Amino acid sequence: MSTIATSLEAFEKSQAGAHCSTGLATDPWRFDRIPTYGPGASETDELPDQAPRQSALPGEYRNASDEELKARIIAAKRTLGERLLILGHFYQRDEVVRHADFVGDSFQLARATLDRPEAEAIVFCGVHFMAETADILSDQRQTVSLPNLGAGCSMADMADLASVEACWEALSQLWGDARDASGRAPVIPVTYMNSSAALKAFCGRHGGIVCTSSNAAKVLDWAFSQGQRVLFFPDQHLGRNTAKAMGIGLDQMPLWDPNRPLGGNQRDALERARVILWHGYCSVHKRFTVEQIASARRHFPDVRVIVHPECPMAVVDAADEAGSTDYIKKAIEAAPPGATFAIGTEINLVQRLAREHPEHTIFCLDPVVCPCSTMYRIHPAYLAWILDGLVEGEVRNRIRVDAATSRDARVALERMLAAQP
Repeated sequence: MSTIATSLEAFEKSQAGAHCSTGLATDPWRFDRIPTYGPGASETDELPDQAPRQSALPGEYRNASDEELKARIIAAKRTLGERLLILGHFYQRDEVVRHADFVGDSFQLARATLDRPEAEAIVFCGVHFMAETADILSDQRQTVSLPNLGAGCSMADMADLASVEACWEALSQLWGDARDASGRAPVIPVTYMNSSAALKAFCGRHGGIVCTSSNAAKVLDWAFSQGQRVLFFPDQHLGRNTAKAMGIGLDQMPLWDPNRPLGGNQRDALERARVILWHGYCSVHKRFTVEQIASARRHFPDVRVIVHPECPMAVVDAADEAGSTDYIKKAIEAAPPGATFAIGTEINLVQRLAREHPEHTIFCLDPVVCPCSTMYRIHPAYLAWILDGLVEGEVRNRIRVDAATSRDARVALERMLAAQP
């Protein structure tokens, strides 16, 4: 066994005791009618009562072999031709990603929606908020489908419109609506892409903006040019890590708990605030720890540790770099042969990068295979079912955002697209 293989085996053994269910890997339809995110990183997160549910998948798709599903998808794509656009997020499983016309992070996929106006049908292999964004940005004659309606996002569900509006009202009572001498509003709302269309629309109505992990720093720069403070939701870690890198102190970033008066803060703490962080997080990225980084460095002294900025601050601080999924991909592509990478993000992307770059040693900081529960609900069987419907003239699982929400959300999304990473 090679030295590298021995080191990898030792690293994995050092993390023994952790566990994660991968029950969505083969037959996710078992969980379609059960009110849960399903096995994986979000397994213990609370699913809202109003979360969409996927209808029963016909038996011919559930019982089809991998090769039969692959053949059906290829045949449908050939029939639909340029009328079809399949978008795939980096976190999707390989057997789905191979059929995508474009693969990227949330920022890139939003742009891809605009780049193919001739496509009549957009099939989004991602999660619900991404499909909503595609519907908002697409032409009215285009349709958007999500292969499995159960593919939501537990982080996005941690901030709902009613809770954010209640927070906004409380902050408005503190600061009013008067602008300062520079014309800046008291507070500007910034929502992460991982949020509902309703929250994107809220930002559009209140002078705010959407951000992604690719352009969060530029978005915060823009927000501070417009306002004295920022309300950042739903991911506290992306907000904290981005603001800290800009020189904002932790004492100026109170955490807002929507279940407590004033978010659980004293009035003076809010008066000092520059960024109010929502009490949300990604269940995949909170799995990464400083101890995992220390173990990787012990086993691979020359390792380059790159983590996603959705990771907790201590993990980002202990890593060599933090960046979006596209940042991670480009860093690996640009490295000279023989580099060793420990990556802190979703396992599907890490394993794919390791296969695509055999010239490097690439492994996940968390050696336990714990996929994003909601991304993993997209299976080739659902994709084949959606595409067969399009061939037959039926749009299945269509995602529609109402006109008023779409109008306001588009304002915030267009501001995001202008903030080039």
